[in-house]
Amino acid sequence: MRRNAAVHLLFGLVAVLAVAGTIWAVEPVAHRPAKVAEPVEINVSAALGLKDALREIQTEYEAANANVKLVFNLGPSGVLQKQLEQGVPADLFISASMKQINELQSKNLVVPSTRRILVNDKLVLIVPRNSQLVIESFEDLKTVTRFGMGEPATVPAGQYAMELLKGIDVWEAVKDKAVQAKDVRTIISYVETGNVDAGIAFSTVAALSDKVKVVVVAPDGSHTPVMFPAVAMANSKHPKEAAAFLDYLCGPQSAAIFQKYGFSFVGSGQ
Repeated sequence: MRRNAAVHLLFGLVAVLAVAGTIWAVEPVAHRPAKVAEPVEINVSAALGLKDALREIQTEYEAANANVKLVFNLGPSGVLQKQLEQGVPADLFISASMKQINELQSKNLVVPSTRRILVNDKLVLIVPRNSQLVIESFEDLKTVTRFGMGEPATVPAGQYAMELLKGIDVWEAVKDKAVQAKDVRTIISYVETGNVDAGIAFSTVAALSDKVKVVVVAPDGSHTPVMFPAVAMANSKHPKEAAAFLDYLCGPQSAAIFQKYGFSFVGSGQ
């Protein structure tokens, strides 16, 4: 009798443990939240002059596309070009000059069919807002002690500036007065602080500072038009998502933001 009771007790204990084990195994799974897929990272190497516009575009794009995270590598176009040639990961490249795009294409590092011109800009001569110097033209750079410009080898603003100054035949007279900066924002900083008497920069970047004033805009035809072209990289890890973002950059939402920052929107193929 006692033996039967012990057997029944043992079976009852096993049953209880089995049920408990089932609950322990199943319950957490039933309440476990579904795993959310990590967003796809799109790496964009872009000219520093586009920084503010691209940050605003990024906010809007990521809000509408939760599956995508935009990662920007901002800098002088020539420096970015060298990085891309050395294998720095990128899905898209936005330059401040055709030169860098063309050179990358010659090395089969981009997808030529994806080339687009996003926006245009202007080259301007700026001085400190409180400047008392009489500077009214690019030719007047011959009268200053020093002026700021981008490094022609790596900064498109510097390439355009040198082309302009050579075109009006003053480069030889002023080249030794040039303080060459690593990027367009540094040019603005030099002028703001009075470290130079004047500077040559993009109008959209100059407009971001209330400490400088534009004295003259480079006339059409005085240098190669300032264009910001974009292209997909040949080794992109996410070509589909990169193409979608490039289309967005060429669309009406991006156009409104670029125009807000003073750019002339183009958004078309080359």
